[in-house]
Amino acid sequence: MTSSNGTAPGRQGAGAGIKLRHRTVHGYRRAFRMAGKGKAILLIHGIGDSSDTWRDIMPGLAGDYRVIAPDLLGHGASDKPRADYSLPAYANGMRDLLGVLGVEKVTLVGHSFGGAVAMQFAYQFPERCERLVLVGTGGISRQVTPVLRAASLPGAELLLMALRLPTMRWQLGMAVRALQFLDTGLGVDAPDLLRVVDALPDGTSRSAFVRTLRAVVDWRGQVGTMLDRCYLAQGMPTMLVWGGRDQVVPALHAGLGHVSMPGSRLEIFEDAGHFPFRTDPQRFQSVLRDFMATTEPADYSAEHWRRMLRSRQPVVRAAAPPRAAAAVPEPRPA
Repeated sequence: MTSSNGTAPGRQGAGAGIKLRHRTVHGYRRAFRMAGKGKAILLIHGIGDSSDTWRDIMPGLAGDYRVIAPDLLGHGASDKPRADYSLPAYANGMRDLLGVLGVEKVTLVGHSFGGAVAMQFAYQFPERCERLVLVGTGGISRQVTPVLRAASLPGAELLLMALRLPTMRWQLGMAVRALQFLDTGLGVDAPDLLRVVDALPDGTSRSAFVRTLRAVVDWRGQVGTMLDRCYLAQGMPTMLVWGGRDQVVPALHAGLGHVSMPGSRLEIFEDAGHFPFRTDPQRFQSVLRDFMATTEPADYSAEHWRRMLRSRQPVVRAAAPPRAAAAVPEPRPA
């Protein structure tokens, strides 16, 4: 059972103690949440969402890690200028925010569109990425839900505005209850999808949402994929987490990404939809902690990166020569 904002009863205050902070970068105010100490984990939310989406997992992770969850530019409490909302621009924005915060390296956790941002960050700044965790991520295949395709069409701003009208909200509520009653995959995600719509209260927010969406999706689906560069993930500890009932980015993408990223780990939350970290936050934390504990941070080498780019495929690093055994002195005669 969920409340009207898509959170389970008793969960609304889980992350209330982690306050929203602000820094100005390149003249724009960036909002973010940060807590804990230790190795840094950067949580990147999906399109139309905000750092609040991570509220159920941040307090637990903050006991052992420094957890940073920004509101992407154009989202949440961050500024929403007429600006560049492309994946490379968002990756640059993450690098610059980390620079302002004095964080050199991070484990990236990206959800949906945030997963595409995380992959772009790892591609642009591999020396700053220790691990990569992709949750129901975009950017793997061109397939995407028809709802997002429709939202990329002309007039989308008017449609998003209409969704907030009282009569339309009543109709949407009825549709959500029907989807949940029929136990559909979309019904699993409907409350969170409505929460995202509610996070677009004005024309500026809706315009930023549409600009961001059109940078990666058109009427035919996702504009581009990272499959042509997945071989560069060799040596980068990578985990994919997916909801088995995800209808926004179907779980088929999980298998495709898994086989395309050398040495990656795949975790399927069978009963979850597009938001597995909200459906089962305890399991998500457990899986993430295990991944952190059982992998070593990526060891970036410019020469190794160059060799992979030239060969267009993973390159096995030469094993370090075995250390010579220390000479054992012969026993001296008595």
